[in-house]
Amino acid sequence: MAECSKCGERLASVLVCDACDALQDPASPPGPFEAFGLPVAFAVDESVLKKRLLALSRKMHPDFFGLAGTAEHELAERNTAELNSAHKILADAFRRADHLVRALGGPSEQDERQMPQPFLMEVLEWNETLEDAREAAPESPKRAALDSLETTLQTEREEAMDRIAALLDPLPDTGSPTLTELRKELNAVRYLDRTLSTLREIQLEQASST
Repeated sequence: MAECSKCGERLASVLVCDACDALQDPASPPGPFEAFGLPVAFAVDESVLKKRLLALSRKMHPDFFGLAGTAEHELAERNTAELNSAHKILADAFRRADHLVRALGGPSEQDERQMPQPFLMEVLEWNETLEDAREAAPESPKRAALDSLETTLQTEREEAMDRIAALLDPLPDTGSPTLTELRKELNAVRYLDRTLSTLREIQLEQASST
């Protein structure tokens, strides 16, 4: 574990010392768990994460270093940006899972583009429902089917995230075949998010045309 460059105490976050509040200058950009001083795991306690964000933000907010030298003020700005970037990952289950798969040596979405096989059959049906609704008359039952499809997609997303959570607890070994399975599930969630976004765009178009 890293030690504070000023007081020598062990660091929780590699961005700032909890003991003496001294800013730290990591040799390389830290991972999100390193930035927050949290154990590497998929499960994250939201209340702990929020408290940690507030505590670390107070210690290294650039406004507190307005009278310090230029170098220290710039370090406060960099570390605050690193903390905020880390928070975006840790606070979002999808981004957190994506980070862990990459960190454990799993494939990216460019390397593995497939989705789980059972999911693919449903994709064809969902796409057809969307296209029918887009082209249908305002009072057509095909447009009414969008509400049911939205519920279905949201349920599918929740179930996919549950499977992802199960596959990441405990964390797979580095390079495990499970990481490819996880990437496929993440690809499915990414598709669901895009499809939900398209569905809502169609609903807005419908609302504005009535």
